[in-house]
Amino acid sequence: MAFEAMFEPIQIGKLTIRNRVLSTAHAEVYATDGGMTTERYVQYYEEKAKGGIGLAICGGSSVVAIDSPQEWWSSVNLSTDRIIPHFQNLADAMHKHGAKIMIQITHMGRRSRWDGFNWPTLMSPSGVREPVHRATCKTIEPEEIWRVIGNYASAAGRAKKGGLDGVELSAVHQHMIDQFWSPRVNKRTDEWGGSFENRMRFGLEVLKAVRAEVGPDFCVGIRLCGDEFHPDGLSHEDMKQIAKYYDDTGMLDFIGVVGSGCDTHNTLANVIPNMSFPPEPFLHLAAGIKEVVKAPVLHAQNIKDPNQATRILEGGYVDMVGMTRAHIADPHLIAKIKMGQIDQIKQCVGANYCIDRQYQGLDVLCIQNAATSREYMGVPHIIQKSTGAKRKVVIVGAGPAGMEAARVAAERGHDVTLFEKKDVIGGQIT
Repeated sequence: MAFEAMFEPIQIGKLTIRNRVLSTAHAEVYATDGGMTTERYVQYYEEKAKGGIGLAICGGSSVVAIDSPQEWWSSVNLSTDRIIPHFQNLADAMHKHGAKIMIQITHMGRRSRWDGFNWPTLMSPSGVREPVHRATCKTIEPEEIWRVIGNYASAAGRAKKGGLDGVELSAVHQHMIDQFWSPRVNKRTDEWGGSFENRMRFGLEVLKAVRAEVGPDFCVGIRLCGDEFHPDGLSHEDMKQIAKYYDDTGMLDFIGVVGSGCDTHNTLANVIPNMSFPPEPFLHLAAGIKEVVKAPVLHAQNIKDPNQATRILEGGYVDMVGMTRAHIADPHLIAKIKMGQIDQIKQCVGANYCIDRQYQGLDVLCIQNAATSREYMGVPHIIQKSTGAKRKVVIVGAGPAGMEAARVAAERGHDVTLFEKKDVIGGQIT
């Protein structure tokens, strides 16, 4: 089989994952009804499982406490037992197709919004305001620190009770854990700040509490950045030291690595590399961290092509490749590779329509694939041949809608003629 490296199973903790490809945590903006994984949410992920993905980590920025509001991105709400039966539906849908499913859990600290929801008092290690989201925050008190640590543990317990396969602690994108890590944000002089060990303490206590809650066999990982890209921020060498510190505890089953911090407009643009970036622009950061840790390393950012993914895996740079936007564009990517239908893959072009919508609080959609996130409406990714009479179909206008209509009609077996007055097709996206 071509692309063999992509299809090798991998052991992560007690889990055997059927291949080396995952969809990493991202904010889908589908968890409505107070942060529940609704039928739309389930079908969005189930389509990836049908398409052959090995692992999906759902729920980017899924919150563990009510003072980290979930309404902003309609993220998953792990602060209530209401979520448990919803998780059971999600887990069943993924497992019946052979895929594993985890969820990212976090407290966003200062990187949130105070307005328009339950008017929470935002907290950070030292009350330092975030440049991008600009919300004012207070300095978190010691008793609140321990309460939030308990919130993480309870959230992980709910994920386990719901039948999910694991949790990923978010210590990336300037959420609460990595806010404690960073001397730019953490100015404390007590046991939670100052020295390296003190700045690591919050994340360590979270990890210990989570592991105590879920036991040794439930999969627990962490996601961190490989370099904050700030003159006074955490460098690549700093992040290697941090990764090794947590890896040495023996409590982590995997480490996810991405490039860049996320609390200025420039670094925010790095996090979801658009079409102006080269392929895998931050792979070297993940590879650098892999050199110093024992746990499997996962990496995503601009990995869109099976040749690219195979080269990365064969080179031993990381252990699993995240093809997240590639699976938004085509959740059947893995199945098409297996069937030798590479030319039928809908390619992610890095337009970032998905992330642009998310930052407006809108549901994630795809400029390349009209079926993405509309599975719950019955919009299919795989078009079946019509059982009725073959027809002649004329479509005027070869923009995205016209081309999609032509494609669907042709795949259903009809004779299609597509008219366009210009000498190029594509309409307003050419």
